[in-house]
Amino acid sequence: MMNWAEKRGLCRMIVINKIDVPGVDLMGVLDQLKLTFGDAVIPLNLPTKGMTHVIDCYNTEEGESDIMSVSDVHRAFIERVVEVDDATMERYLEEGDADPASLHAPITKALREGHIIPVCFTSAKNLIGIRDFMKVIIRHLPSPAEANVSLFEKRDGTPIPTEPSAQMPVLAHVFKIISDPFVGKIGIFRVHQGQIRPGSTLYIDDSRKPIKVNKPLILQGKDTAETDELNPGDIGALNKIDDMHYGAILHSSILDFDVRMKPLEFPQPMFGLDLTPLRRGDESRMSDVLNKMLAEDPTLKTSTDPVLNKTMLQGLSELHLRTVLDRMKAQFNFEVQTCAPSVPYRETISGKAEGHARHKKQSGGAGQFGEVYLRVEPLARGEGFQFVDEVKGGAIPFNFIPAVEKGVREVLTQGFIAGYPMQDIKVTVYDGKSHPVDSKEVAFVAAGRKAMLDALAKASPTLLEPIAKLTITAPTVTLGDIAGDLASRRGQVLNTVATSSTSMEILATVPLAEMDGYAARLNAMTQGAAVFTFEFYAYQPAPMQKQQELAAKYQRKDEDD
Repeated sequence: MMNWAEKRGLCRMIVINKIDVPGVDLMGVLDQLKLTFGDAVIPLNLPTKGMTHVIDCYNTEEGESDIMSVSDVHRAFIERVVEVDDATMERYLEEGDADPASLHAPITKALREGHIIPVCFTSAKNLIGIRDFMKVIIRHLPSPAEANVSLFEKRDGTPIPTEPSAQMPVLAHVFKIISDPFVGKIGIFRVHQGQIRPGSTLYIDDSRKPIKVNKPLILQGKDTAETDELNPGDIGALNKIDDMHYGAILHSSILDFDVRMKPLEFPQPMFGLDLTPLRRGDESRMSDVLNKMLAEDPTLKTSTDPVLNKTMLQGLSELHLRTVLDRMKAQFNFEVQTCAPSVPYRETISGKAEGHARHKKQSGGAGQFGEVYLRVEPLARGEGFQFVDEVKGGAIPFNFIPAVEKGVREVLTQGFIAGYPMQDIKVTVYDGKSHPVDSKEVAFVAAGRKAMLDALAKASPTLLEPIAKLTITAPTVTLGDIAGDLASRRGQVLNTVATSSTSMEILATVPLAEMDGYAARLNAMTQGAAVFTFEFYAYQPAPMQKQQELAAKYQRKDEDD
């Protein structure tokens, strides 16, 4: 989050809470923050009087703290602030000190440039340091007029300047959506420009459909309250507007509108669960509830496996998904059954072969007849499926060729080794026979299916497993443990790059089947100091033992059926 805020040019501040918990090592926490985020991390106040109060280290250098020297912290903070302004720095060097009351402009500049990251100490439960923290926000943080330029841009990436003035046209960014079963959809936004009042007419993105504001809302904890106006810098909300969505731009322009907020780079969802409605027939309702969850949380994603007919919900962690499922139950009274997602194995062939089948059926009256000759050959990874018609002389009438392809595709869908879809195969139909009376579509579907099975049995079929590409950022000292764990998962380290003096980025590939529980294992190895992302990399042949294991299960299933 801190790195993300730095990239977006946002001011950063750290609050250390629960300072009055017995045995807490506040100096250790502060040292770890400095190690992680650098020398910009400096306290603005310090705990005092047995962790029951905080002392301001900005306006005074006198007094005692429970953890370190107030005078030293005051001096370090002032020196860090004056470094961003040459005139202030020169005056400070001449006089040996600086009046804190005269440093508002240098402080806001230091915050905007990320040159300083103030640290405040609090205990929210016991209201220790809370009033002091609010004073820091009021006195030192940049106002909307002093903050860095908002990241609005045209769709081609051209920056668009904004002016935090109530007299300008309205420009607001929707950064959160809440779906309430009683109130409906609530869009929460920040006003960057203009003023929103009761009766204001707004538009969403490039839609020409006007929205009449009844009463703008402000947030008060989990509740909302009506307000007479929202000005630049204010956080507000509007409800019961179905077209509102995450990332939407609210504006008052009646001309062609081509403005958006620079997109955020969200972490990719790394954990998935297969969902099944608790009650049969609730699939449609499950889809509606999931869509509301997705509208609220851009880090959620759903996908449907057409082969297995399963819906998978993906999130950032197991805790993240459990929270979403709990909210589905509490807000919408909807429950689901969950299980670990199935690994999407695939099947293919590694050799060329020919297949032949004759389908003949006579049961009184018109019968069924179709005969097919075909050959199969492997394609390069990722090329899918190709069907080629090389039948000469009408051996198979052209109107029955689609029936042959249908039979072939049925085999590809059902699989040959373990029941998984087949891919990267070229099928060429080159000969066959027909009957003027008994040949019909169903006969050539059956003949095509049987000929395909005959060819696959001779074409060295093999099972493919999905390989994930991992990017891991972790402390350098944990590299050995991480590499060893990856090796135990049949993984391979491709590259390592130092990202700082204490951290490294590790690029590796690992079979997706071996990723179960990896997030928890990585946290354990690094004490929660590592993050990772993964994406699909390629399909590769699975180990023979795994192929035999899955094939045996599939055969037993066939026998049971």
